[in-house]
Amino acid sequence: MQKSAIIFGATGLIGGHLLRQLLDNPVYGKVIAVVRRDIDFKHPKFHQHIADLQSLHTIRPELIGDDVFCCLGTTRKKTPDLTDYYQVDHDYPVAAAATTKEMGATTFCLVSAVGADPDSSNFYLRMKGEAERDIRAVGFESLHLFRPSLLTGKRHERRLVEALSEKVLWAINPLLMGSLKRYRSIPAASVATAMNSIAQRGSKGAHIYYWNHINMLA
Repeated sequence: MQKSAIIFGATGLIGGHLLRQLLDNPVYGKVIAVVRRDIDFKHPKFHQHIADLQSLHTIRPELIGDDVFCCLGTTRKKTPDLTDYYQVDHDYPVAAAATTKEMGATTFCLVSAVGADPDSSNFYLRMKGEAERDIRAVGFESLHLFRPSLLTGKRHERRLVEALSEKVLWAINPLLMGSLKRYRSIPAASVATAMNSIAQRGSKGAHIYYWNHINMLA
């Protein structure tokens, strides 16, 4: 019997790759995308619902699926207000987890960040760590936390600083050895492939994936 997938953040760098992969995966007979605006896209498996954190409850009956993929996230440039930033990167993923778990989902895959730590003095890393902590508390049978460093790939909007960082990190990636490997840059498509792959394994419990794990899965 085919499964159903639910994806949050389908229009982002990782989410865009993941959406296409889920639709191509014969394991899934239905792929539900929760988006803020209509995606001009057609596919027999594709179902989209317009919602955000404030309106998520209105589509709750539609969020019936087996595997949930959360690629939500913004940037300080896009969302300079820290309260709004926290809502996008913490509150919304936690609400997505709680809602889909209530509707029967058993697997949750989250894009987090290397260095995520709820006790960090860094706002971004603390926010990511708190999101991981609070999603763990939801109690999924299978929870997969992906912690990539800088993501590479073609973005809708080109960020100069990140474009320069990509070039620098590709040069120094081979120099990051041992435990420092987790800080190597990685293609967004590789993270998407790893998420798609791990959801099929049925591993119970909570698991964390860094650069080396993601590369093996991709």
